[in-house]
Amino acid sequence: MKSQRIQRLLGFSVIFVSVCFSVGDAQAAFPKVVYHQPLGVTRGGEATIKLVGEQLGDAREILFDVPGVEVLEVKAIDEKSVEIKVKTPADLDPGQYPYRLVTDSGVANLRFLSVGTMPIIDEVEPNNDFAAPQLVKMDHTIEGNIDREDVDYFQVDLKAGQKLTVEIEGTRHRSDLQNRDTLDPFIAILNDKRFEVAVSDDSTLFQQDGVCSFTPQEDGKYIVLVRDSSFGGNRDHCRYRLHVGSFPRPTTIIPSGGVQGDVFKASVIDIDGTVSEATLQLPTDLIDPNSSNAERTQPWPVVTANASGVSPTPNYIRVGNLPIVNEVEPNDNYREPPKCSVPALLCGVLREPNDYDCFGFDCKKGESFRIQLFARETLRSPLDGVVNVFGPDGKTIKSGDDMGGKLDCYFTFSAAVDGTHTIRVYDHLREGSPLHNYAIEVTRQKPSFSLALQELRRDEAVVMPIPVGGQSAMVVTASRDGFNEEIQLTLDALPPGVTATTYPIPSGRVEIPVVLTATADAKYGASLFDIVGVGKLGDQAVNGELLQYHKILLGQNQRAMRDHYTDRAAAAVCEKMPFEVELVQPKTPILRRGSKELLVRIKRDEGFDNPVYFKTLYNPPGIAVNNSRKIDKGQNEVTIPMTANGSAATGQWPIIMQVSYGTNRSTATFSTQPIMLDVEEPVFNFSFPRSAAETGQELQLVIGMEKLRDITGEIEVELVGIPNGVTCPEATKKVTLGDTAVTFPLVIAADAKTGTHKTMVVQTRITRDGETFLQTDGTGEIRIDKPLPKKEVTAEPKKVEPKPETKAAPKPLSRLEQLRQQKEAP
Repeated sequence: MKSQRIQRLLGFSVIFVSVCFSVGDAQAAFPKVVYHQPLGVTRGGEATIKLVGEQLGDAREILFDVPGVEVLEVKAIDEKSVEIKVKTPADLDPGQYPYRLVTDSGVANLRFLSVGTMPIIDEVEPNNDFAAPQLVKMDHTIEGNIDREDVDYFQVDLKAGQKLTVEIEGTRHRSDLQNRDTLDPFIAILNDKRFEVAVSDDSTLFQQDGVCSFTPQEDGKYIVLVRDSSFGGNRDHCRYRLHVGSFPRPTTIIPSGGVQGDVFKASVIDIDGTVSEATLQLPTDLIDPNSSNAERTQPWPVVTANASGVSPTPNYIRVGNLPIVNEVEPNDNYREPPKCSVPALLCGVLREPNDYDCFGFDCKKGESFRIQLFARETLRSPLDGVVNVFGPDGKTIKSGDDMGGKLDCYFTFSAAVDGTHTIRVYDHLREGSPLHNYAIEVTRQKPSFSLALQELRRDEAVVMPIPVGGQSAMVVTASRDGFNEEIQLTLDALPPGVTATTYPIPSGRVEIPVVLTATADAKYGASLFDIVGVGKLGDQAVNGELLQYHKILLGQNQRAMRDHYTDRAAAAVCEKMPFEVELVQPKTPILRRGSKELLVRIKRDEGFDNPVYFKTLYNPPGIAVNNSRKIDKGQNEVTIPMTANGSAATGQWPIIMQVSYGTNRSTATFSTQPIMLDVEEPVFNFSFPRSAAETGQELQLVIGMEKLRDITGEIEVELVGIPNGVTCPEATKKVTLGDTAVTFPLVIAADAKTGTHKTMVVQTRITRDGETFLQTDGTGEIRIDKPLPKKEVTAEPKKVEPKPETKAAPKPLSRLEQLRQQKEAP
């Protein structure tokens, strides 16, 4: 089945139109291929290709993901260039073939070699003057380069009625993750009076790469123009392949899918609008019909051939084991749709603006289905599809538009009642044309998962260089869809001398490390390896396979302008590390709410004294590791602290350290052997009282202890985080599992800071087999007050004896008062 899976990603079938049919940072010192020249070869011969990049001085072989290109020689020229000789058979299908360069110190990024059918000629400068273009013959491929503000002109002679088609491979040959020096080509066909008769900037079929066509009514000279759409460019980096000729260039193949093993009858719509009938024998073994977990359809590349030539690059359809249901007009009323049976692949075309296509099918209450639209992503259709699902009452159950940054949607739904349900598809902007084709995969929802490799360096797909006598490690991730059980992993087709250490992905978890180890006598070699996962759901086996995502070219906001999937990853046995490394297996566990240290030792080879840096490949759930530690020059070991939070996942977990060091090329990164870390429940719960004391006093702090489980070893408890100005003469106490409390004497200094302090914690240290592991609990609260001021005692006031009352002397009378009294007297 491996060869079938390779074909599904980049296999080819040839359509003969109207004639006949045929079957067709676990990174090392990372080498990088920036570009190669020429970008492609003509099938049926030998060619020498120069690869240009960085850290290539120890290149030794090439891995092609798809069979067909034979590598005759790989010769390193210097650190920046390599020459390879390749040979291709005369019947090799045209298209792009992914390859990876292997060096003694690593595996380079994924690149693509084009294979074509037409002779190749080189652009010859100067050709940037419309009046003096480069003369070229029809049905040739031109390889050229766009420098800044460069414009290339090519002249062809056409007869009346002779179709001229121009297709460019520009963005498809750029590889850069920093959005630099990217060719966004603009092409045009001009007549001798400099009028544009056909132009193309972006295209639905090739995204940033354009394609255009023109058929003259009279003989004449025509000019093909090539430039960057914004007049940018960069020598050597902005290279292109320009196909010029009368070859077939289909834009659409109708229907959009077929059943494997069938003779596929299709209508092929060419770029000039002509429609031809064609037949194609579809592959018989693309998908295993006996596997209940196999994907039901796959993209299948189709190359078209006729008397005028062969299409330079393929179109795509969906091929699998689902019945094909072609739309039947009229079908635009979702309340009265034509009925069909599902699961199925629903195929159709939105042939005019405001067109709607509907498909009705019967389902029972509780049945669940997965709906996936294929238009832009597989078929390169201009359709920006919207899909609705309606219930028997005509009400919307589920809808999908764009999903995950893609224009094609997918979703699941469950029927709430028995009856006829309807799927409707239309264009988001209500557009339509004979080219707006689609395929909708309708399958029953079932538990499944797929596997991928987690990036270890941002935006770079993982490769696995394994040092002789050493290890390299990666993280396998599972994308689960209704399946949450344990997954067992197996690896296939590793290089000779390399073995894999695997662990099951635990139930409900999505990642686990895998370690590859090369024997001490392993020979340099490389391979493309596979990873398969198997789980159980009752008595049913659920399988998942590897699909590795490669970011090839990133644009603004780190958005992928071009990407690629492979179903295998690359591994290579590389040069030995200049030291031996050991991550020492701990004898004791780490406890929830606890901490411990890992010990790493190295044994240096003579002459190697560089620093060695360490970081974990991944952390088990709830575990944090200090990843800033290193072994400096002259040293041979280091301890690495780690902690576990209160909800850390208990059980045994593999721990692997990434090991990085400087080389004469760059930084090499491999790994240690794994150790198994036991994560266990805590031993005690502690309850702190709310304590209060005054400065200058002493306090007995009694902390309650509750045993949670038994454990062996000597146990002591230490009170830490004591506030400033407070001391504990006996901060460490030995305890037993039977103790229910531990008491710490506290002495509060006269100048201790007053207020409420919530800093105190207790550390439980358990010593066993010469190792100590910790549990930390808190926080305790103590309030420190100043003493109340003392009241002053005052003396009782003396009793004052009252003075004897004395009569005041009479006030003397005035002369007037005296005369009045005499007059009133008798």
